[in-house]
Amino acid sequence: MSDARTKSSKANKNRAFIYDLVLISISAALITVCSWISIPIGPVPFTLQTLGILAVMLTTGGRRGTLSVLVYMLMGICGVPVFTGFKGGITAFVGPTGGFLVGFVIGALVYWLLERLIFKKLMTNTVRTWVFGFISFLIFEIVMYVIGVIWFMTVYASQTGPVGLATVLGWCVIPFIIPDLVKMVFALIIGERAAKLTKF
Repeated sequence: MSDARTKSSKANKNRAFIYDLVLISISAALITVCSWISIPIGPVPFTLQTLGILAVMLTTGGRRGTLSVLVYMLMGICGVPVFTGFKGGITAFVGPTGGFLVGFVIGALVYWLLERLIFKKLMTNTVRTWVFGFISFLIFEIVMYVIGVIWFMTVYASQTGPVGLATVLGWCVIPFIIPDLVKMVFALIIGERAAKLTKF
């Protein structure tokens, strides 16, 4: 009886592991496709990258969502053209906008931590999922922008010359506030519905 339970337990773990791999792979692919949809409106292009990442985080959960972002980043570092503008390679991180890529990873980790410590216990129905999902999305965006702006100012100053905070905010943050809020709402709609289909 004990051997049967052990085998059953191992089989369940294997199924869960394979299920995780499939979800993470599909999620990384989804983020990639969203990254390719971009409109150049300045130093930082408008993309659906954050929509893909936030929808994935809410759909698959903080752990799998963070791993999906890491897989996406690793593909890019290895030269696969997964970033905006079909770019790939370590050079994507060296430029002024590289901080936003780093911000995606840190933001995802913060989301995972918040979900694990606070939100998961509270997200028991649709209304609470929306409320705490929106709050966690907002925190993700703040973390991403703080890292992205600091990185942009540092790299831009070393390559071109000093630039003021107000100027960088005008380039990298202010034009994206309303579009990002819209993307957050769409990510909530997609993530809340898709999460029901991905439970294992």
